[in-house]
Amino acid sequence: MTVSASPDGMWSIGELAEQAGVTVKTVRFYSDRGLLPEATRSAGGHRRYGPEALDRLRLIRSLRTLDLPLPQVDRILAQEDGPGATDALEDAVAGQLRELGTQLSSLRWREAALRLLRDCTPEERADRLRLIGAVTIPPNTDALARFWRHVLPARLPARLLSTLLEAAVPQPPADPTPSEVLTFVRLHAVATDPRVRDIDIRRLAARTPAEACRPAVLYEGLAEACALASADVRAQRPPHAGEALDCFVTAHAGLHNTRDTPDFRRRLSTQLAQLAHPLIDRYWQLAGDLPSASSQPTIGAMDDWLRAALDAEVAQMDESDVRAGRDHGEGRPLARA
Repeated sequence: MTVSASPDGMWSIGELAEQAGVTVKTVRFYSDRGLLPEATRSAGGHRRYGPEALDRLRLIRSLRTLDLPLPQVDRILAQEDGPGATDALEDAVAGQLRELGTQLSSLRWREAALRLLRDCTPEERADRLRLIGAVTIPPNTDALARFWRHVLPARLPARLLSTLLEAAVPQPPADPTPSEVLTFVRLHAVATDPRVRDIDIRRLAARTPAEACRPAVLYEGLAEACALASADVRAQRPPHAGEALDCFVTAHAGLHNTRDTPDFRRRLSTQLAQLAHPLIDRYWQLAGDLPSASSQPTIGAMDDWLRAALDAEVAQMDESDVRAGRDHGEGRPLARA
């Protein structure tokens, strides 16, 4: 039923509430918060509202239905007739969408984690529950970033470090399957394993004087080599010599401020094999099982491909040395430098 305004065109608080389909308590609450200004007061001191108050009240209800907090509603109403009205509403809607996305992601992760526990064997359940309990839901990537900050050399340029971390730290899937939840929590367990303290791939420069060691040159070159190898890795082509491998070796030579020679490639092949660490290998194995790896190979996959290409080339050089020795009547390969 429509309530007619009084002869002066004003509504009482009760009439406005009835017109809007809300309670008097609601109208009073918004009035007290300054969101619904009263037009005037009656002779008896009662609130009186003009017809524009109904439109304002309906707008407030619409904004609150979207679960916008009162401070944001206040900002939108304050700019309702001004040039910033659209911006205020768009910012509020964008903020709510972000928050809702986080909430939905959390629910999806909780659902997938519960399904993971429901569908495993009793023997697996305790271990999986421990892994899940070690991460937030949805998980963040802080522990993975700390892992690489420990492993990578100190004093890398900030831009380069940021690039490396972005490539090395996979983002958790927004809508994970139970198996992806398991993969990610296992990845978190690797990154927080106490044995991380023992990892030091900086031994690569152990025999190089500090003033000659140039880790930034190495990692800039490795990033370029991985980019060159990416298409081959994605297409699952066999490791082979070429521009990507040359860039890979040049990067390592640049670390030591030395030249790329056959003997350097032989030493590098041996040295890289000695630097392998099971935690890093496990990290890249798990990262490769996440959805992000389907569109872009992990650094680990590209590094494995480049190392395999180097090993294959060194093996080919050794075989050539053997054949050359035999051609000269020798029974053993040429000695390595």
